[in-house]
Amino acid sequence: MAQGPKHSVSVAGVIVDEHNRALLIQRRDNGRWEAPGGVLELAEDVITGLRREVREETGLEIAPVRLTGVYKNMRQDIIALVFRCVTTGGTLSATEETRDFRWVTAAEVSTIATEAFAVRVKDALNSPHDVSIRQHDGTHLLG
Repeated sequence: MAQGPKHSVSVAGVIVDEHNRALLIQRRDNGRWEAPGGVLELAEDVITGLRREVREETGLEIAPVRLTGVYKNMRQDIIALVFRCVTTGGTLSATEETRDFRWVTAAEVSTIATEAFAVRVKDALNSPHDVSIRQHDGTHLLG
């Protein structure tokens, strides 16, 4: 029996503070600024994976407020589910995966993050009810 295409599924949490700023992490492996997140494990549900990834990268405990976007990296076949989140506990701290942190507004995010990752934060901060669906090549939006 032939197998069809395979995709990875990742999750990311756009953690929003009381000033409507989002927390970005600077990754140790490539220096990029992004919302915290990563690939789901095979037997892991979406919300458990989201909480695990955010905790591993920031030290924070979070609660997802709502799904804000679905994004597909067309080069790497990764589908990302992005959630607007609030903190519920923990302490913000550097980890093995995270070099630095920064709270940014929707206007500031494009100055430090690539287009494909900045749009996720903008969608989470600016779209109170819609779920965005977008494609990118890992850096730039497509279509």
